[in-house]
Amino acid sequence: MTEHPITPPPELVQQWWDGTHGALYEFEAVVIQAARWGADMELSECCKWLPNLPPWSADDLRKHRRPKPPSLKELAMKALDEAVYMADDIPPEGISTDQADIIRRAIESLPD
Repeated sequence: MTEHPITPPPELVQQWWDGTHGALYEFEAVVIQAARWGADMELSECCKWLPNLPPWSADDLRKHRRPKPPSLKELAMKALDEAVYMADDIPPEGISTDQADIIRRAIESLPD
């Protein structure tokens, strides 16, 4: 039987399986890894082909197809906004606008 060009090699599948360490959903973990691997293979091939077609570049494609997860700073700002929103419903113990502004400025001053 001929394997499809984006089928992971059996050794890699075995490595993923061994990496589950007896997880409850071993099959699901391997399937997720295989899907990620396949998507990465597809992206690599697109990045090889795409530079020939302006105005996009391979870097643009990679940036849009594999966005970086939010930074800790971005997550903290979102959590603060949610806390302020929830605190508005529960006065007066909730976080005040002044307190939120101080926390927000402190978070903004941190590096990404």
